[in-house]
Amino acid sequence: MTKTNKNRLVLLLGYVVLITGCLCVLLPLSWMVITSLKSMTDITLSKGLKLFPSGPTLENFANIWKEYPIATYIKNSIIAVGGSTIFGVICAALCGYGLSRYEFRGKALLLSFLLVTQMFPAVMKIIPYYKILVSLHLNNTRTGLLVVYASFGIPFCTWMMYGYFRSIPTGLDEAARVDGSSAFYTFYKIILPIALPGLVATVIYAFLQNWNEYMFASVLMSADEKKTITYAISTMADAYKIQWNYLMCAAMISSVPTLAVFTVMQKYLIAGMTAGAVKE
Repeated sequence: MTKTNKNRLVLLLGYVVLITGCLCVLLPLSWMVITSLKSMTDITLSKGLKLFPSGPTLENFANIWKEYPIATYIKNSIIAVGGSTIFGVICAALCGYGLSRYEFRGKALLLSFLLVTQMFPAVMKIIPYYKILVSLHLNNTRTGLLVVYASFGIPFCTWMMYGYFRSIPTGLDEAARVDGSSAFYTFYKIILPIALPGLVATVIYAFLQNWNEYMFASVLMSADEKKTITYAISTMADAYKIQWNYLMCAAMISSVPTLAVFTVMQKYLIAGMTAGAVKE
């Protein structure tokens, strides 16, 4: 086998692996979309594997919107997740910048402690979080869930931002300081725009981690009007009947905010990768 043929074979195998991976990712999504367009009769009476609905309909979306307070669930999720993401990323960016630029006693221990907090399983934190929220009268509130989400997201987000800030030369800070810039102005106007890819990646990580969270929302939010969309979807199925088309409709609706975040953040992520401190 010649070198050219060998390269073609390797390239072909690479494409096969990529296509297989794409199919594995897209198949569940396709199944979700198809099921959401089926009626319960089409789902229960179909024999064997039926890919396409016999009579596709959008009535399921209208029905689920009428029978369940989907808008309220989405609003609760956006308030808790969006607020915790904004607050957590701001804190993480400030902490990460300070840790990357200043040396002080106990810095290594503090960085290690941030990682250690991520090693404990989430189930161990539920009771302490619950007792703290009860003592602060924040149990069963969106604000309480926001604080919880932000608290267990800040440590790892701080590590992410710390790594990105360390990759930026400290000479930029020194040059700005010589020009009379304050520490905060240097961080906000010079360093942060350069760290845009890291900031966007941190925002996406924090948002997805909190949006897909189920356990804390199910324990800390018992009132129906305070449920998040992730927890609400699980309550749509009972012991006697599971309407798969409704569940898939709710899952599709809950995926819209995540798609919107990726769509908005994508251009900033790509633009930030090509941005730098090069003076034109």
